[in-house]
Amino acid sequence: MGLIHKISIARAQAVFTEFFGLGRTAAAIIVLLICIGMIFAVFWFFHSAPPDTLVMTSGPEGSIFRSNAEKYAKILARNGVKLKILTSEGSLENLKRLANPSFHVDIGFVQGGVDADVKTDKLVSLGSISYQPLLVFYRSETPVDLLSELSGKRIAIGHAGSGSRTLSLSLLEANGIEPGGKTVLMDLNATDATKDLIEDKVDAVFLMGDSASVQNIRTLMRTPGIHLLDFTQAEGYTRRIAYLSKLDLPKGSIDFGKDIPAHDVHLIGPTVELIARSNLHPALSDLLIEAAQEVHGGAGLLRHKDEFPAPVSYEFAISDDATRYYKSGKSFLYRYLPFWMASLVNRILVVIVPMIVVMVPAMKMVPAIYRWRISLGIYRWYRAMLTLEQELLVQVDPVKQKELLLRLDSIEQAVNNMKVPASFAEQFYILRGHIGFVRDRLKGRGI
Repeated sequence: MGLIHKISIARAQAVFTEFFGLGRTAAAIIVLLICIGMIFAVFWFFHSAPPDTLVMTSGPEGSIFRSNAEKYAKILARNGVKLKILTSEGSLENLKRLANPSFHVDIGFVQGGVDADVKTDKLVSLGSISYQPLLVFYRSETPVDLLSELSGKRIAIGHAGSGSRTLSLSLLEANGIEPGGKTVLMDLNATDATKDLIEDKVDAVFLMGDSASVQNIRTLMRTPGIHLLDFTQAEGYTRRIAYLSKLDLPKGSIDFGKDIPAHDVHLIGPTVELIARSNLHPALSDLLIEAAQEVHGGAGLLRHKDEFPAPVSYEFAISDDATRYYKSGKSFLYRYLPFWMASLVNRILVVIVPMIVVMVPAMKMVPAIYRWRISLGIYRWYRAMLTLEQELLVQVDPVKQKELLLRLDSIEQAVNNMKVPASFAEQFYILRGHIGFVRDRLKGRGI
């Protein structure tokens, strides 16, 4: 079997060599280049495929962030992409996870204004997806108009890692309330803070959607004696703090029958951005923005229809893929084909077709170069014979004749030692015939 295998390889190599008019070395080089090209194409074909699983860092169980992530998961599943959702403490922890290259996560919700003191140069924004109102509930017999009126009170500002805690500390500091003073600032999660406010264990709570559930907010809105702070200075806050927006909660919008709230309430809050790592696959970027349009594109209490998602960001650059999507939508293939088929066709167009376009001319060029080199070798000996024959134009003595014959013999020996493929046999034998012709003339021109 070993002998038969060797004979088969030798025959195949001979056929390949003679068919293309190449020597063994040139044929081996072409075969090697083809193999390298095919290996690279196969590797890139699979490497460039969008992953079928994404990891999202969301928020605590029951939070708005978490419920939105679950909606994304259902939408992505329709396109064959699984979304793995990780619970977190909120925006701050989400940002830290995304910025940490050793933590396996692809995307996450992050509200504006969160400063995690981490490097974010490898992160991009897919756009703003919603407003994130800050809801300050307090227990008091008289209305509270300013945050500064909470000085000296017991305030639950949110647990560590939440966006509500970060924003709460900034706003309280702007009103002269800082940790360590006479005001008691308590790091409580949304559920415990809600319970303690109802039980009169705290005087005020700061809640945001990254850590609070809709149920907690509804419970506080309907509890007698507990009020939602009306930010009468909302316009001023948005002028001083760039990432904040002024929001209005209309009268009766929570419960028309009970007229909750009893009057229009001014709120402030940042936008929430969908943050991803910069190496997110373009096709998945499109899918995520498409999912965001489905989840956040409708009208709501604090947004107009089609207001979100939007290519607006404060701390992060909008990714190139997101910019392209907001301008022109999904690419042609993904617009008209199922996701898996569009991905397959796109990779064929991106990987296989360019490889063919490059390799076919290259394969044609190598034999042409090789044939040119062989022809050049043959022309070299024709040049030598022309030079020798020109010396026959004058009479030559026997010594000169002998010298010329020796030169011609060396040319003939060099030609006989040439290795040429069968495709050059005709030129080879013509050259040898011309050597004989020159020899005859040389012998006939002697004195």
